[in-house]
Amino acid sequence: MCEREELPVLVDCDRCAVRGDACGDCVITVLLGPPDPVEFDVAERRAIDALAEAGMVPQLRLVPTDSTERDETGAA
Repeated sequence: MCEREELPVLVDCDRCAVRGDACGDCVITVLLGPPDPVEFDVAERRAIDALAEAGMVPQLRLVPTDSTERDETGAA
């Protein structure tokens, strides 16, 4: 399996395409409440992913509205 390069991710809820619809089931809302933009470094993103995979928190539901931002942040 090919490993992808891990990059920090900027979570800006104002720029999320599913804001409102998916907020209640997003890890950002669960952990922080409706926040200002949040930036996770690689280690923090791994921790969030591990918690989500273990079923302890919901997954990050961010869907960037700008496709170039998606590439820059590494968000899937």
